[in-house]
Amino acid sequence: MGSQGLQGRRAPAPREGRRPRRNQVVDFQPVPPRRLWLVYGLLAAGLSGLALRLAWVQVIQGNELLNRARAIQTQTITPLGRRRTIVDRQGRLVALDEERFTVWAHPRYFSFPGDDIGRLRSPLDVARKLSPVLAKPMGDLLKAMEGRKSGVKLASELDPETAQRVRELGISGVDLEAYPQRVYPQAGLFANVVGFLNLERIPQAGLEQSRDRDLRRQEASRSLRRGADGTPLPDGLKPGVLYGDDLKLQLTLDARLQQVAQMALAKQVKKWKAQRGAALVMDVSNGELLALASTPTYNPNQFWKYKPGLFREWSVQDLYEPGSTFKPINLAIALQENAIDPSGKVNDSGNLTIGGWPIFNHDRKGNGVIDFPTVLQVSSNVGMVEAMRRVQPARFWHWLHTLGIDNTPDTDLPGAVAGQLKSLETFKTQPIEPATAAFGQGFNLTPLKLIQLHAMLANGGRLVSPHITRGLRSGDDLASAPPASGVQLIRPAIAQTVLNWMETVVEKGSGRGVQIPGHRIGGKTGTAQKARNGVYVSGAKITSFIAHLPINNPRYVVLVVIDEPKGENAYGSTVAVPVAKQIIEALLVLEKIPPSRSVPTTARQSS
Repeated sequence: MGSQGLQGRRAPAPREGRRPRRNQVVDFQPVPPRRLWLVYGLLAAGLSGLALRLAWVQVIQGNELLNRARAIQTQTITPLGRRRTIVDRQGRLVALDEERFTVWAHPRYFSFPGDDIGRLRSPLDVARKLSPVLAKPMGDLLKAMEGRKSGVKLASELDPETAQRVRELGISGVDLEAYPQRVYPQAGLFANVVGFLNLERIPQAGLEQSRDRDLRRQEASRSLRRGADGTPLPDGLKPGVLYGDDLKLQLTLDARLQQVAQMALAKQVKKWKAQRGAALVMDVSNGELLALASTPTYNPNQFWKYKPGLFREWSVQDLYEPGSTFKPINLAIALQENAIDPSGKVNDSGNLTIGGWPIFNHDRKGNGVIDFPTVLQVSSNVGMVEAMRRVQPARFWHWLHTLGIDNTPDTDLPGAVAGQLKSLETFKTQPIEPATAAFGQGFNLTPLKLIQLHAMLANGGRLVSPHITRGLRSGDDLASAPPASGVQLIRPAIAQTVLNWMETVVEKGSGRGVQIPGHRIGGKTGTAQKARNGVYVSGAKITSFIAHLPINNPRYVVLVVIDEPKGENAYGSTVAVPVAKQIIEALLVLEKIPPSRSVPTTARQSS
């Protein structure tokens, strides 16, 4: 059985579903060298390309890419065109830029804080939140946004407080645009000299226009790099780029005195139904103007409500015949020429004829033989003609020209104009011209020029330059008054003589209404015919009064001019003097001017 039996048996058949196991051996085949070199070549080429690309980016395109990155990180800040502040002599605000805001809506981006990403709020939802803050009806807000996706202007001229309330709402799609707005806190008090900016912030009048370059803040466009979290980075900022321009323009005007003058003028112009009035106060030592008020005036914050004719200061730009207020100037000329003696006299017959033209006093009465203080007290036209006839016409004209009657004043006041003076030849050949000039008619000047000439008398004969600015100052610093200046034209003794004569006008003459117990004041009234287009207008006149104080040590000159007051009793003494007195009373207090002499007991009791 053994082996044979085993050999005879058949191997069992494999079970259904099972495959026979086979052990397979795969022979290792070496990679062909050409394939390896190909792979190595591809890898080397890729690495070389990458290295070249990196070198290209780093070396060739490095600066360009760096600039692109910085441009993304950089915010360009464009200057808003801010202007410097204007203050009075004591630092009180006259004009300044205040920040205002415009609200812009972009409905395509509306969402509230805490909303799910992708949620879009309706204009109605936004209007509900903005309406009470902006104080605007919801309907108006909805109407503005209707059918628009972006760039909707909802409100403007928002103050910083309201803008902050809008900002605190946190509404996505609502932006605030800041811009400066020129504001004049004193309203119409300084409008005549400061002027205003229009809605496009273009200067239209006054110092805003004439000193535009000085009033512009030194602002430049600058770039500010920010980090990923928005933090400003110091890199790239030039030294001083964040410096704030805190310069301001300081005026010589005093807001307190300006207000007194403005109110007194307005009251008197209304009372006498006059066309307009002006009041000026000048420091005689250096030409500074402490007040330059005029009426009617306007509110520069709402300039569009007023006629353009109000935007000019007529006391600087309009000419008139000064009349009797010029008589002290002429007497100083005659004294300087040694044509008259301080103790001399003239014969006032009441009328005379010069070159076929009649000349008479305002009351058509004669005063007989009178001295020069009396000439001023009674305002004698005939007496002035007799005095000035002793001055050669050519010399008289020379002095009027030297005093700058026909020249533009050296001043920082915008729009100042020259006066009008007849030619030298006319003065020499037509006797009526120097005769009428003797009592302040036949030539024209501005109130500004007249007060400049009277300041010359008050300061001892020096012609100072009138001005209303002390220059640009930094921070809270204020400039002090400049020292005395001016060109000497009249001898001091002569100037003092005329001042003493003017004091008698206040003590005994038409200026008595300006008397203040204890204070020595000199003055001269004026009531001149008004000319228009070279022809005197019937019944039209200009009343004025000029005052010097204190006479013993003159510091200030006050001039009041009121144009075309109505009424038979409208004279310099009745119309202009009361305004001057109110201004002087305020001036004495503000400038702490002590009395020049003791006040009698009766005067103290009556006052």
